[in-house]
Amino acid sequence: MHISHKTDYSLKIILHLSGTYPDTDQIKQIAESQDIPRKFLEQVLLLLKKGGFLLSKLGPKGGYFLARAPEEISVGEVVRFVEGPIHPISCIAEGLEESCSFASACVFRDIWVEVEDAISDIIDNITFKELLEKEIEKQNQRVIDYQI
Repeated sequence: MHISHKTDYSLKIILHLSGTYPDTDQIKQIAESQDIPRKFLEQVLLLLKKGGFLLSKLGPKGGYFLARAPEEISVGEVVRFVEGPIHPISCIAEGLEESCSFASACVFRDIWVEVEDAISDIIDNITFKELLEKEIEKQNQRVIDYQI
């Protein structure tokens, strides 16, 4: 499984906006805080808005904000929206088993199904609220390490 820059940025944007939820944040602040090129950021924001993850508000205090609370959005949901199915190999995709004449005897197929299940179990069971809490913990630990 390969995660594209678009997916990586999507996850970073949603995590960032989880920290400002329910308030908005402007494109400039998101771009700077996440080190995302502004042109690419605008494309990803529109994609996430189309996917129902973000809403936008016009005006001087406008910007983007999460359409749902961080605890209601899983990493898996975002990954699948941006990347599509997470199959590590195409022959395990639903309906494609028949495309391979060796599928019924293939020992590797079972491994790839287990890999997909393991990945899904992890990314489907972590929300952006949990990620935000982990990020805050890491920032606090960094401060403690710096003071020592």
